[in-house]
Amino acid sequence: MELKLNGLLPLPLREKIAPNSSDVWLQQVSLSHGQRIFIQAPSGTGKSTFMSIIYGLRNDYEGEATWEGADIKNMEETQLARLRAGYLSIVFQDMRLFPDLTAMENLEIKRTLTPSVTADAAENMLYRLGIADKRNALARTLSYGEQQRVAIARALLQPFDWLLMDEPFSHLDQMNIEKAAALIQEVVEKNNAGILLADLEPNNLFPYHRVLYL
Repeated sequence: MELKLNGLLPLPLREKIAPNSSDVWLQQVSLSHGQRIFIQAPSGTGKSTFMSIIYGLRNDYEGEATWEGADIKNMEETQLARLRAGYLSIVFQDMRLFPDLTAMENLEIKRTLTPSVTADAAENMLYRLGIADKRNALARTLSYGEQQRVAIARALLQPFDWLLMDEPFSHLDQMNIEKAAALIQEVVEKNNAGILLADLEPNNLFPYHRVLYL
């Protein structure tokens, strides 16, 4: 599944982005299925805005963003739902867990909506991420790092062609980053999928094909 951008420019950032100051904004970009892409994005350059645009959550932009030739802005809700259920998975910067559900219940909602992973496999993800003992804890009682690991596990519980990640490791120490990256890499390879990861600082956690500067 190919992502193409043509002259993309978020309206709230229109006065801040100069021509040729970014590899993404106002450029022609083509990202191919299976690629690992890192987007280095200093604060205020629109990292979360970019992720929201290509996930179909906002349309306050000029230019065009397409998945397999289909313009995201013009997709109907049913098209977007199919896209998100079968082709795009995302780790939001703000996690977006259901606060009054347990860690495991948050996973089960995703797992049952897009059934491709067993309950045992979901449990194993919590174990590998070091939070198996938090399975019955309400999400609102978890630390930011624990919430982030639940959000990562949730994103891996559906089929996808692309895994979108917005600062996915910002609340984790190095040991837990390495655990999470290893699990992500394993599931991405199993899905023969691509990675699109945006963060403030560069990393070498995945074998990136391209680095783009926002």
